[in-house]
Amino acid sequence: MSASDAPEFANPSTAAIADLLRRVRTIAVVGLSPRADRPSHQVAAGLQAAGYRIIPVRPAVDEVLGERAWPRLEDIPAEARRAIDLVDVFRAPQYVDALVDSCLALELPALWLQDGVVNPAAARRAQQAGMVVVMDRCTWRDYRQLVAGEPPR
Repeated sequence: MSASDAPEFANPSTAAIADLLRRVRTIAVVGLSPRADRPSHQVAAGLQAAGYRIIPVRPAVDEVLGERAWPRLEDIPAEARRAIDLVDVFRAPQYVDALVDSCLALELPALWLQDGVVNPAAARRAQQAGMVVVMDRCTWRDYRQLVAGEPPR
């Protein structure tokens, strides 16, 4: 099958995204910056304040938002890794293929590619392998609008 014959990626419905955000308890945030002015930090801080457990995944950082940081998903201890409900990605699209490989190898259930992180082929591959995948949306914005009931800004 050529790339043009590949089925297109489609995000879950807004109702399914809301349901996902209601079910999720622990989020591994790949690319979580320790800098408070960065979008990854702001989103993760908001999610943490809303009650989600955040597991930072970023090399060369010991801690972010009061949580121990891990260089890669594979480095998170097995017990903590089993609790991960969602992998939230703040990395450039070219890194998503390797992240999908990691998620599939670790049998993680859901992958969220933040605003601007667009890799349809990798997202479709994860979806076809059974993962719930959301692409080019913001977890914090969707949480506020779909779960907390805030009006769009």
